[in-house]
Amino acid sequence: MTDDIQTPRPPITFDDFLAVDIRAGTVIRAEPYPEARKPAIKLWIDFGPGIGERRTSAQVTHLYTPQALIGRKVAAVVNFPPRQIGRFMSEVLLLGFPDAAGRISLIAPDHEVPDGARLG
Repeated sequence: MTDDIQTPRPPITFDDFLAVDIRAGTVIRAEPYPEARKPAIKLWIDFGPGIGERRTSAQVTHLYTPQALIGRKVAAVVNFPPRQIGRFMSEVLLLGFPDAAGRISLIAPDHEVPDGARLG
């Protein structure tokens, strides 16, 4: 999804924000996803005992390699319904910001937080 960075979205309520479940997790496995239409990486992320392991694919190959992602703390939306991405079922939405060239830079906490910690 591309947005004009100068145009904010319409206001939402605090309850709307609370409905989006954003959690911290640790990438425990990552591998190339050559079957994807655009270059992507398949990721398996541990969100701790309450949520467990979830998987996703992400178009982050310009800034990351699968090996560099293993052990990395990330943030993801965990309460969207699963979505089929090619032959891979994506269960969470990994979060990041595009740079000026459109390459995604992943969001991560500055300090250690437990897997499953909720953004709040």
